[in-house]
Amino acid sequence: MSATMAEYQSSTSRRYDTQIHRRVTRTVNVGGVLIGSDHPVRVQSMINEDTLDVEGATAAIRRLHEAGCEIVRLTVPSLGHAKAVGEICQRLRETYQPVPLVADVHHNGMKIALEVANHVDKVRINPGLFVFDKADPDRTEFSGEEIASIRERIAENFEPLVTRLKQQDKALRIGVNHGSLAERMLFAYGDTPLGMVESAMEFVRICDSLDFHNIVISMKASRAPVMLAAYRLMADTMDQEGFNYPLHLGVTEAGDGDYGRIKSTAGIATLLAEGLGDTIRVSLTEAPEKEIPVCYSILQSIGLRKTMVEYISCPSCGRTLFNLEEVVQKVRDSTSHLVGLDIAVMGCIVNGPGEMADADYGYVGKGPGVISLYRGRDEIRKVSESEGVDALIQLIKDDGRWVDPP
Repeated sequence: MSATMAEYQSSTSRRYDTQIHRRVTRTVNVGGVLIGSDHPVRVQSMINEDTLDVEGATAAIRRLHEAGCEIVRLTVPSLGHAKAVGEICQRLRETYQPVPLVADVHHNGMKIALEVANHVDKVRINPGLFVFDKADPDRTEFSGEEIASIRERIAENFEPLVTRLKQQDKALRIGVNHGSLAERMLFAYGDTPLGMVESAMEFVRICDSLDFHNIVISMKASRAPVMLAAYRLMADTMDQEGFNYPLHLGVTEAGDGDYGRIKSTAGIATLLAEGLGDTIRVSLTEAPEKEIPVCYSILQSIGLRKTMVEYISCPSCGRTLFNLEEVVQKVRDSTSHLVGLDIAVMGCIVNGPGEMADADYGYVGKGPGVISLYRGRDEIRKVSESEGVDALIQLIKDDGRWVDPP
């Protein structure tokens, strides 16, 4: 027997909810861009130029920012690179504008992090590499004394960076990667999501002991199921311990092309739909600017940000009365510069008006050579197919919702 409406409405299961309820997280300021559940999910990417190439890196940052990237990351593998970041920031101020920047610091990067923290808005460290010891192939275990000594060394090396970030009101990303867990974590927990979470929590607890809370957490893996499990466990662990830090989502090393986009979407969109995630990066083996449309498409597809036209179109069938693929492309070419509209292109009158009921405007096949134009659920007028796209544009203009393309 199916559930009654009363049972459906009273159900406490969010599996039936059409709204996304974001996990409540604190606000972290990254160069004026606010990350947290009170703010839009932010879009990030990373340049692939050598940071020592000041001109090239500056141009790459600008390209990303102009493409819609809100926070840009760059790699800082040496002290020379860290000092070059200061020149990049100056060049951006002189030739463009300040852009929120994140410095990526890896192997034994204490001195590098301290230097680059003077220039950027956020520092990203990898717990498995920040205090890095080469794995010993002959080791069979870690003693309690060894683990305590390593933790003491981590806290000693990490504290100056935390202190500097706190003094300058800057942010930290604790960015765990599944493929670079510390050896002792692998011995204790294996190559598992639990090992990833414990690796992050070790650094979270140090920050908390120093009363530093401008923290964002990431738990990236190249396999979506591992990434999903790690983020869910991290969120639950933080909630249990009273930490409400934002999450940075991503499937690392996702690849390129359609598969890279699908793989990233499988991981990122799944967690966003569960209410987890405050900033995202799609990692593609392509020009970084190509990541940005994918990020915004993910956010728009599940209703978290509205930054472009939403196109609704049927898959076409024997009832379709015009070349649907061709018309959809014409409509897209004419309206893709608009923001915040839902436009439907439907092949026939059978399902069209019902399936596009939530659209702002509709273009529906009425009969051979005849198109019906809709505003919401209301049919406004019928025109010939040859006039259809122009008439749709005129309807948008009549409603005062048109802007000329840039």
